[in-house]
Amino acid sequence: MKSVKGNSGSCPAKSDKSISGVCPVTGKNHGSEDQGSTCNNVEKSTDPRMVPAKCPFGYDSGTFKLGPLSCMVCQALLHDCSKCVPCSHKFCKACISRFRDCPLCGADIEGMESDPELQALVDRFIDGHARIKRSHAAQDAAVKNKVIYEDVSMERGAFLVQQAMRAFRAQNIESAKSRLSMCAEDIREELKSSEDNIDLRSQLGAVLGMLGDCCRTLGDAPSAITYYEESAEFLSNLPTKDLELVHTLSVSLNKIGDLHYYDGDLQSARSYYARSLDVRRNAVKENPAVASQVIDVATSLAKVADVDRNLGNESAAVEGFKEAIQCLEKLKLGSGQASLEQKRLSVLDFLHNQLADK
Repeated sequence: MKSVKGNSGSCPAKSDKSISGVCPVTGKNHGSEDQGSTCNNVEKSTDPRMVPAKCPFGYDSGTFKLGPLSCMVCQALLHDCSKCVPCSHKFCKACISRFRDCPLCGADIEGMESDPELQALVDRFIDGHARIKRSHAAQDAAVKNKVIYEDVSMERGAFLVQQAMRAFRAQNIESAKSRLSMCAEDIREELKSSEDNIDLRSQLGAVLGMLGDCCRTLGDAPSAITYYEESAEFLSNLPTKDLELVHTLSVSLNKIGDLHYYDGDLQSARSYYARSLDVRRNAVKENPAVASQVIDVATSLAKVADVDRNLGNESAAVEGFKEAIQCLEKLKLGSGQASLEQKRLSVLDFLHNQLADK
């Protein structure tokens, strides 16, 4: 965790006067400080579209540090903030629950207490710093510009996804789900006035897929399926020339198939696997030279064939496995595609083993 001492000695003066008390970063009371000199040192933007800083603590992106509001374990902003007893160091509840000793100082953890005040500061930080760059109509209604915020280094959606990914990698799934839910709500709000915006629809499809991953990890299969299906619905209505979108769509369909497969509903699983296979076949027809797409097709063929075998349709299963093997054996990869070659060999090995088991 970044040290508070790394920040400047005085709280920047752009703070709202209605916010009083101790600055959460410097630990100083800035209610009585002379704010004029600091304001004179802040470079004024000449961009007429520039919106004044909205940081609830008066910081801009050059002076505010996330450290004091972040969890040392997951490296994301605090979620369900909890304080260790007796050392008082603060972490996400889900993160610190896995430790017996404080990760920061090594003291025995005798108990935990929630810290709603610090969590409220984190929530205010998100509202203040990570803002959506909404379209801002100029005098000519036909000309629209992006609103630029002085106190933000990235758009709110990208910021929330970044925090969610950090939390997810650290197995703080509730934190990740919370940030992604906020992001999805933001995009839905934007879509109310821009229903045909392809970028927004693709972003929402991706975020919904990530929410599905969170629910799946938490063991909530019904909610995961709901998110994956909504993700697939958004992505299936977008242009198929974007290979990344095609891959995301096919993965969402496969994940729904996986959940049905492990739930014992083989017919439903096969239906979704087959849909994913169709998406990938069409992508390969348009992009036959893209090796990753060929490997994706082989993977989908293997999934469909595996279900066919479990349903008792051995001849169809063998045919599917053989077609997948042919796809991969024809695929020639260069020396700079080591990771793809490793994946190709792994899938090929699986397929040969399946044929050997017939």
